[in-house]
Amino acid sequence: MSSKQIAVVVLNWNGKALLAEFLPTLVQHNHPQATIYLADNASTDDSIDFVMEQFPTIKIIKNSENGGYAKGYNDALKHIEEPLLCLINSDVAVTANWLDAILLQLDTEPNTAVIQPKILAYRKQTHFEYAGAAGGFLDKYAYPFCRGRIFDTIEEDKGQYDTPEKIFWASGACLFIRSEVFDEAQGFDESYFAHQEEIDLCWRINNLGYDVMYNPQSLIYHLGGATLNSQNPQKTFLNFRNSLFNIVKNAPKKGLLGLVFLRLVLDGVAGAKLFLSLKPLHTWAIVRAHFSFYAHLSEMLSKRTSLEHTKQYFYIKSVVCQYYIKGRKYFNDLRRKPDTT
Repeated sequence: MSSKQIAVVVLNWNGKALLAEFLPTLVQHNHPQATIYLADNASTDDSIDFVMEQFPTIKIIKNSENGGYAKGYNDALKHIEEPLLCLINSDVAVTANWLDAILLQLDTEPNTAVIQPKILAYRKQTHFEYAGAAGGFLDKYAYPFCRGRIFDTIEEDKGQYDTPEKIFWASGACLFIRSEVFDEAQGFDESYFAHQEEIDLCWRINNLGYDVMYNPQSLIYHLGGATLNSQNPQKTFLNFRNSLFNIVKNAPKKGLLGLVFLRLVLDGVAGAKLFLSLKPLHTWAIVRAHFSFYAHLSEMLSKRTSLEHTKQYFYIKSVVCQYYIKGRKYFNDLRRKPDTT
């Protein structure tokens, strides 16, 4: 039985170069109540040998296959006994005392199940990072956006998001979660492979009645795009398909069919825009995403659980409308009324 309070788990697949660059800060700023684990997704490079030689205090968990983010963490966390978990990407640099505020919040707020730190860009540290920024939200059609990042507009960090806030989803780049809640929510959905599985998990945790929070007193820097960059059509495929999975699994039953239909139409508009922008491979990725969604529809419907504690999941009606039509590029400019009435 582990005597430590929190497990910091880094998922790796053939990422020796990233481990060499980012593990030193993790070890340097480790907390006395934390154990660092490397969860390796059957790497074929010498990542494990490198970590064992250079960072002997890090514990190694060897997964039998590369099951992506979702299965990779599900498999690895079966071997971990700490009551608190930090799931952190291999391309993240942490800062001094980054765990202190998180441990205090989880100790004093029993209904807080998930926390995200402030995430700034590793290459441009004055600005927020795309994947998570200052905490995530959804619009009515389940399009995700963040405080500090809406679509491709990334805000400079001027302290505008320096207060703890309740959010809807926490970034998988660095996500703190109670182990018992992770188990209660049945972990990540392995059908996703990668991308938006953390949104699905947080949505289910919201539906269980727990809170997801943002804590700016914990600061990290994320490189981003280390596995799939934004120009890769496979990332487009996973994001569009998995977002539809999120709706079918977690949205309230009332109006679900109409919501899915409208989302499919909006996806079609996005595909047309990409085609006109000379990105036909991304348009085809959206088409593939829809066919994959249809193929998995019955499976996703079967995964719907009791939604007795469902909270309103959306922050505004349409982030697409506010951003592209009304020109509201920053989170604090978004208008919640009359959109949510």
